[in-house]
Amino acid sequence: MNLPIRHRSGAPWQRGFPWSEPIAAEFGDLFERMNRFLESAALTPALTEAMAWAPPADLHETDEAYRVECELPGIAREDIDVEVGEHEVSISGELRECEREGVLRHRGRPTGQFAYRALLPVDVKSDEVTASLSDGVLTVTIPKAQAAKPRHIEIQG
Repeated sequence: MNLPIRHRSGAPWQRGFPWSEPIAAEFGDLFERMNRFLESAALTPALTEAMAWAPPADLHETDEAYRVECELPGIAREDIDVEVGEHEVSISGELRECEREGVLRHRGRPTGQFAYRALLPVDVKSDEVTASLSDGVLTVTIPKAQAAKPRHIEIQG
């Protein structure tokens, strides 16, 4: 049994949306109102204190180690905690808000608790991990544990 096929010209993204212009304008207005609501909610202290933020970080792998470079500008060494397990690195701490005069009209920088976590696919030497903080960048070097390397075994006669 053959069924009729309707052919439409162009790809779906080229045909446009099936609704009219007034409905699309209403969606634009709805998105704008939601953005304003979320921005105002972010300034509510009860919401921002409960939520941790994740600092920008890069995880590099070499043959010998993993290296995490985490951006933590304005955070003192004593406010940063680094923990390394067999297969995980965790960087956490707190960025305290500075005392300022006047009324805060816009918040663009995060404050409060922060946390970064990454899983590591191989065992590491957690007792040989090093960390340094320079120019607002925390660098954590995590040496890999030596895996058993294949070697040629001589067969005895």
